[in-house]
Amino acid sequence: MAWRAVQVVARSKREMSALSSWRLYTYHRSRIAGSLPPAASRQLTRHVHNGPRETSNQPSISSPGSSRPYATVKAGVAFHNPASPASPSTATPAPPPLSILPMPSVLRSLLVTTISSSPILLGPALGVLSFLANSNSALLDPDRNVGLKCVLQRSLYDQFCAGETPTEARKCVQTLKNLGYSGVILGYSKEVVFNGTQEHSGTCEAALERENPKQIEAEIAAWKEGTLNTVEIAGDGGFVAVKFTGAGKQAIHHLLQGLPPSPALEQATIEICERARALNVRLLIDAEQQAVQRTIDDWTIEFQRRYNSSPNRPALVYGTYQAYLRSTPATLARHMAIASREGFVLGVKIVRGAYLGSEPRHLIWATKEETDWSYDSMAESLIKQTYGDVLKPYPSLSQTTETHYPHINLVLASHNRASVQKAQRIRDEQTRTGQKRIEMAYGQLLGMADDISCELLQNGKTAIAPGQLDSTVDVDKPKVYKAVVWGSVGECTKYLLRRGQENRDATLRTEDTRKAMAKELRRRLSGCS
Repeated sequence: MAWRAVQVVARSKREMSALSSWRLYTYHRSRIAGSLPPAASRQLTRHVHNGPRETSNQPSISSPGSSRPYATVKAGVAFHNPASPASPSTATPAPPPLSILPMPSVLRSLLVTTISSSPILLGPALGVLSFLANSNSALLDPDRNVGLKCVLQRSLYDQFCAGETPTEARKCVQTLKNLGYSGVILGYSKEVVFNGTQEHSGTCEAALERENPKQIEAEIAAWKEGTLNTVEIAGDGGFVAVKFTGAGKQAIHHLLQGLPPSPALEQATIEICERARALNVRLLIDAEQQAVQRTIDDWTIEFQRRYNSSPNRPALVYGTYQAYLRSTPATLARHMAIASREGFVLGVKIVRGAYLGSEPRHLIWATKEETDWSYDSMAESLIKQTYGDVLKPYPSLSQTTETHYPHINLVLASHNRASVQKAQRIRDEQTRTGQKRIEMAYGQLLGMADDISCELLQNGKTAIAPGQLDSTVDVDKPKVYKAVVWGSVGECTKYLLRRGQENRDATLRTEDTRKAMAKELRRRLSGCS
């Protein structure tokens, strides 16, 4: 009996020891799984339950005092210990894209998008802004009325504009670069406004006759000086938006009549191009109304011939193509054929279009879906360097030589999330497979579509491959730019009015941004990281 009692006690001790070991194992396993991403937890579970472990070239670590298979995991996975610093290979959740924005920017964006996404609020706001922009009264001039200037500056101006002076504008450029942007697409706000009706009314020609040569020279000189200053501010790697109609009434007259630029305007443009090339700044020639656009295209191609001649250097001069026009795919194909034949780099900026309310309706696609289809198809063809259903090869300008796909540099200007994501998926796939990629950048307006811009910036950072704690995937790091103007508050009122009018046609888009800003504000107020 005594011997049987000893056996029972020994067996009980063994069972208690086994139970304790099992509890210790399950405790540590739960701690490991709790400190890992889901994919890593599944990987650990597979090691425990699926028999022999998969072979790995990585060193292993084991729980102290144990040689059991379940206690061995891949290097870089450690038991959770609140008292010890986190392992450098432990994956941490990425911060929200909008977390890089300063709080004043989030609050202003929320205010502006709340107004612009509401038709009830946007209509009266645009009415007031239009009244201010077109008034000749000193009382309603923000540059003379201190109180009015303060209201506009702290709301709309700070949201969409870079600054009143070159010093303020440079500070804005540097701030954006510090946030991760590659630079800015900078414009000068003081310009002659062309309303598109002068072609038929003859007002431009009549005004030109009233001006003497000195006045014409003064308009061109002011345009040149403002653009040169803008080139200086944009700085290395930046873009400058150039508006030919801003050079004065004579420039508008030549554009309407299909004439080449005057000698004075040509020389001014050459000086701008030379200065931009010296400072590594690229020039985006703005698209305008169809009454002048064909001539703008001709002038742009001529300056591309001069300054985009080296295929081993980025394009200096870019043309702008509006996807909402039915004629744009054929126009772009024709310019591509010219560039291919003559051997220069074609700089292309694609936009959806900014003159929907003033262009003849028959020139524009019937629906937004058709415009989206045109935009996305042209972008895909250019990024992949192929032709497709929309962008088709243009009949060769020379019957004796074969037309090859030209060298393309692309600026994809879009506030459409689907278009941007589609383009970036193509770029990421090209990066992973080692395909040749074109020079490309994204552009969004300062103060608009920040959720899209910040998401692009975040996607450019190193990404952790799903299910792999210690490896990364190759992704394209997008170059993201913010388009912005500089000038006094009074000079920028017409620019601000155009931004508001664009928002009126994009209520759904601004509603998405409003929701994103509201979510970011709630996150910050709740103290979440």
